Amino acid sequence: MSFEHLITELRRTGHRRLVVLSGEAHWSLAQALSLRNTLPGDWLWVGDDASIEPCSAPRALSGLLGREFRHAFFDARSGFDVAAFAALSGTLQAGSLLVLLVPPLLSWAEKPDSDSLRWSDSPEPIATPHFVRHFCQVMSADPDVILWQQHQAPHLHAFPPAPDWRPANGEPQREQSDILTSLLTMSHGLAAVTAPRGRGKSALAGMLLNRIQGRAVVTAPAKAATEVIAHFAGDRYYFVAPDALAASDIQADWLIVDEAAAMPGPLLEKLVRRFPRVLLTTTVQGYEGTGRGFLLKFCARFTGLQRYTLLTPIRWAAGCPLERVVAQALLFNDELIDSTPQGEVHFTALEPQSWESHSALAANVYELLCAAHYRTSPLDLRRMMDAPGQHFSVAKTNSAIAGALWLVDEGGLSAELSRAVWAGFRRPRGNLVAQSLAAHGGNPLAAVLKGRRVTRVAVHPQRQREGIGQQLIRSVSQVAQQDYVSVSFGYTEELWRFWQRCGFVLVRMGSHREASSGCYTAMALLPLSDAGQALCEQEHRRLCRDARVLEAWNREKIPVKDSWDATLNDDDWLELAGFAFAHRPFSSSVAALTRLLLVVDAPLAALRGKAEGHKDDAQLCAELALSGRKALLALFRSETAHTLEGLDKSRAQQLKRDILQWQFFQ
Repeated sequence: MSFEHLITELRRTGHRRLVVLSGEAHWSLAQALSLRNTLPGDWLWVGDDASIEPCSAPRALSGLLGREFRHAFFDARSGFDVAAFAALSGTLQAGSLLVLLVPPLLSWAEKPDSDSLRWSDSPEPIATPHFVRHFCQVMSADPDVILWQQHQAPHLHAFPPAPDWRPANGEPQREQSDILTSLLTMSHGLAAVTAPRGRGKSALAGMLLNRIQGRAVVTAPAKAATEVIAHFAGDRYYFVAPDALAASDIQADWLIVDEAAAMPGPLLEKLVRRFPRVLLTTTVQGYEGTGRGFLLKFCARFTGLQRYTLLTPIRWAAGCPLERVVAQALLFNDELIDSTPQGEVHFTALEPQSWESHSALAANVYELLCAAHYRTSPLDLRRMMDAPGQHFSVAKTNSAIAGALWLVDEGGLSAELSRAVWAGFRRPRGNLVAQSLAAHGGNPLAAVLKGRRVTRVAVHPQRQREGIGQQLIRSVSQVAQQDYVSVSFGYTEELWRFWQRCGFVLVRMGSHREASSGCYTAMALLPLSDAGQALCEQEHRRLCRDARVLEAWNREKIPVKDSWDATLNDDDWLELAGFAFAHRPFSSSVAALTRLLLVVDAPLAALRGKAEGHKDDAQLCAELALSGRKALLALFRSETAHTLEGLDKSRAQQLKRDILQWQFFQ
């Protein structure tokens, strides 16, 4: 069978196929160009450093979502961005080929992957053998994948008998029609339509706009992704960006939110509660990192929510080989939570090597995490499989998985590097909590200690409130040879109660709300060693002492004992010297700066305007005739330095000499 005949058959059956070109870079490029010259189509090229038009960098592909292409290339020869790969597959029309360029199969697993720099926290690209072998196994097991290796002819298998595909004609299909009927009778409330990609949920939203009475507003994370809605809505299409809509006083009878799960939760909730009728659409089993968790987590807070699902593909035929292989390779199956794990729970450790020795169990862990955390994405799959320092604990029954805990190694930095992090001279990759304890805490050696950070914890919805999550934490704390277990989370009272029950102690509260959750970042420690206990106590005391000031800045209560002390102590001197003579951030030093201003009478216009007057930076820059924030921060540091020298010049100069030395180390 020739490629021309293959395309004819794909168009007839409404299917799409994956073609894998595996070989040396010059050979695979030559075959790709030959296919482009032979087969008419768009042939979008997705890859870094692409010189072939039309092209897109993998991380710029989101700007093309909502559009459709006939045929595309994905260049994974130097790095494999699997989220972009899945996204590209969702843009291809029926009758298309997705041509994937990869290194020679025999050496691919050992080849460093440049995309790993995004998710491995490694300073250099790493090899990704577990994912590569998993991908190759899926590819080899699928007879519809066309593997074309250098020095070998491509294997184009004959098509099994299949009926002719009838593409949609623009009128509502059966599932769409049933949902439209229900939505058009909705007098008020919230509805959510979820579907895998290609099922016509955006078309459904556009059809709804064309049929409703009254005014409607469309919003989405990216306007470009709403082209399908606009096409079906015609002149009823009216788009407003989410932030602009939230800041406006626009009123309407309907709000349509496309790809709702990709929006920050607090912003989405604010918009949902403002309009009388709201339709949310979002992709499940997809690269957006949504999964069933969007329904389980966000939508569950709204009583009376009407849920709808589109199952039948519209943009291609059911059983599409490309959709199947992408779903299998990236573990888009979300059926795990449809059945309840029965029986007694027992706990076991799982290491990344289990992707090869116990692949089904490892896959179930990922699937449960996707269901529980709707921002889990294929990037997390890559990290789970191949990033260094990943550890897992699993709660199993005889029938299924009931819970999972994902941890990552942190800390263990040299004393010299930890001091440089504290002073703001260095920010190495990774070590989220360990670096934060140094960069924002009071101990320059905090990052020397070794810990494991909880990345995700999930319990099956039907086995929650049985203490399984706490037992998972307990199971790792009893065996981990570490100084502490840590966690970083968007603070809510409910989440904090869980971590408290697990034995964690609050040690830090951030100064900015997370975009994804709208909450302040909280960090907590579960000490496991004497050194870990000492660090935990030190940082908790610091938080209690500073809480009054931090609460005033955040305008939110911090759940610790108020131990405010207005006197300057040794910790304050070190903190203030780090701010004055190095690069400690204002937010970390604000409590010590507040105490400094209480013990001196100097005018200190910049510091007092910021710390006592709570003036914003633009106002202070205007009042002090400064060029911008950089100049304002320099003035903050200068005023602090002069004030310390006025209090005790020799002490200030000694601290300055010591701290400046921390930027020089091997």
